[in-house]
Amino acid sequence: MPVRTARSLAVLISGASLLAVAACGNSSDSGTSSHSKGDTKPAASGGSAAPVTVAASTNVYGDIVKSVGGDKVEVTSFISDPDQDPHSYEADTRNQLVLSKAKLVVENGGGYDDFMDRMLKSAGNSSAEVLNAVKISGRTAPPGGELNEHVWYDLPSVAKLADRIAAALGKAVPAEADTFTSNAEKFKADLKPLEDKEAALKKAHGGEAIGITEPVPLYMTEAAGLVNKTPEDFSEAIEEGDDVSPKVLQETLALYKDKKVKALVYNSQTSGPQTEKVADAAKSAGVPEVPVTETLPQGKDYLAWMGATLDSLADALGK
Repeated sequence: MPVRTARSLAVLISGASLLAVAACGNSSDSGTSSHSKGDTKPAASGGSAAPVTVAASTNVYGDIVKSVGGDKVEVTSFISDPDQDPHSYEADTRNQLVLSKAKLVVENGGGYDDFMDRMLKSAGNSSAEVLNAVKISGRTAPPGGELNEHVWYDLPSVAKLADRIAAALGKAVPAEADTFTSNAEKFKADLKPLEDKEAALKKAHGGEAIGITEPVPLYMTEAAGLVNKTPEDFSEAIEEGDDVSPKVLQETLALYKDKKVKALVYNSQTSGPQTEKVADAAKSAGVPEVPVTETLPQGKDYLAWMGATLDSLADALGK
C-alpha cells in the first residue's frame, strides 16, 4: 500500500550515486547487491546462448523465476537476507547496474517495491519486460479498504505469475520457449498439493478465528477458511510503522487472554514493543504461534516454504 511504501522499501539514491552508476558502466556485473550477497543464480556453463539476465525484487520471485527458467536464466534478487526487514530496505548503485542490464524484471507491485520502477527508469532500461505480480494477480483493494499486496501468499496468483514468466523468457529465448512452458506447468503441478492442504484446512477448520500482527499471510489464511479477528486498526498501524492506540492494543490482547482465537499468525521479520506484547499474551494463554516471513528462509525454495507454513498452521489448529 502507498503509505507502507513510503515507510518501508525506501530508496535513498542521490544524484551522486546515479553518476556513480554511469561511471561504472564498464565494470563487470557480479550479480549481487550488498543486501543480496550470494543470491545470484547463474546459468550452467555449456556452449549455449548466454543466460537471460533477470532482476527480482525479492528472493521469493527470484526462486520462482529459477523454477521456470532453470539454467537458462541468471537471477539477481535484491532482497534475500532472511534476517533483513524488507520494509527498511535501501537499494544501492549496484542494484541499479543490474537493472540496467536486465532483460526481465519481476516485482511485487502494489506499492511494496516501487524502488524497482524508479531505478529501472533511472537506469535507462526501457527494453526490459517488467512483470508486476499484483497486476498479474488481478487482486484489488476491497471497497473502502486497502490492497493486501502480499500476493506471494496467494497460490493462484503465483500460478499466473509462473505462466507470465514462461512467456517472457520464451520471447527472450524462442528456441527454449517449450522448455520454459514445461517448467511452468511442472511448477503449477507442484502448487496443487499446497492448494489441497489449504482446502483440507478449510474443511477441518473453516470459520475458526485467528489473530495476526500484519496482513502478510491473509491470502493463505482466507483460502484455508480462517477468520482474522485482529482489529484492523492494529494490523494497519503495525504495517505502517505507527503506534497503536491503548484502546486498540487492549482489544487485541484480549483476543488471546480470553482465548477467542485458535492461533497467532505473525510476521517474524518485523517486531516491536506492541507486537511483542501480543506474542507474550498468546504465549501466556497457550495460543499457538505460526511465524511467517516476507523472504525465503535459508535452505528452502518457494514450494517447500509454503508447504512448511501450511503444515505449521495445521499443527497450530490441531489438524
